[in-house]
Amino acid sequence: MTHYPNTAAMMQRGTDFLGCDTAILCGAMSWVSERNLVAAISNAGGFGVIACGAMTPELLDTEIAATKALTSKPFGVNLITMHPALFDLIAVCRKHGVTHVVLAGGIPPKGSVEAIKDGGDTRVICFAPTLALAKKLLRSGADAMVIEGMEAGGHIGPVSTSVLAQEILPELASEHLIFVAGGIGRGEAIASYLEMGAAGVQLGTRFACATESIAHPDFKKAFFRASAREAIASVQVDPRLPVIPVRALKNKGTEEFTAKQREVAALLDAGEVDMLEAQLQIEHYWAGALRRAVIEGDVENGSVMAGQSVGMVKAEEPAAKIIAELMGQCEAALAK
Repeated sequence: MTHYPNTAAMMQRGTDFLGCDTAILCGAMSWVSERNLVAAISNAGGFGVIACGAMTPELLDTEIAATKALTSKPFGVNLITMHPALFDLIAVCRKHGVTHVVLAGGIPPKGSVEAIKDGGDTRVICFAPTLALAKKLLRSGADAMVIEGMEAGGHIGPVSTSVLAQEILPELASEHLIFVAGGIGRGEAIASYLEMGAAGVQLGTRFACATESIAHPDFKKAFFRASAREAIASVQVDPRLPVIPVRALKNKGTEEFTAKQREVAALLDAGEVDMLEAQLQIEHYWAGALRRAVIEGDVENGSVMAGQSVGMVKAEEPAAKIIAELMGQCEAALAK
């Protein structure tokens, strides 16, 4: 960090909180943010986060242990709030002494934040798409917030990063730790959010094609070829089925998701599933579609989730090189 004095000073609150050298978190990307990428990012001074996604408690247990074997640096675990085994997953994190748990995908259910913090010093990071919700979550025990704009890949909210940052940072950043995410591809953008009061940033798309990422070569090639405008948000078919939009590269899989929503909405109409089950079916669809693209390399029918910063991803590079480049750009911008 000696090479980046201005950046280090402005990230100090974030790095103190995360326990790493660089307040750059890697967004939790299902199938991508596993032991190899998470350990590589943490070893490079950033903060890796395991994407639990639809994992069972047993699978998460194995993944955390395997990550610990590859790094002695701190890393986090991202849990989906609607996971039916959420409290069992929290117990697995506690067993391993995970220092930071990130709760994503909705308002944390009653007792979950308390369960994470029970008798330990685990920190809780939550997502907030609005200022009101950010305030509520901070009152409810969240230690830090990630505000993520619609430019991000995967599940997204309705507001852009630049607007969220202007709404939330001046209100909360002086007293609370706020990390900014969504559409960040270069260090100059990181510098601007730090100057607005952010404690750090979170990037996903930029790391998806890191050398250490296990994503299929064809998945990575799809990123290298894509432009920002090809990363599009999914369309909600039925207003009664509150599906969080997902940003991914346009392909056949995008159309299949529209059909899947119609199918689940029909089951909801017929009373064959309740709302929670309907949402879980949608989540399971995404987990499968994403696996097809990331692991099997089926970039036509699978879900190639990517943020709008995808146009800035041009080659496979080690995580350490990506972080060094971002930090160098950020430092040059701040030094001006």
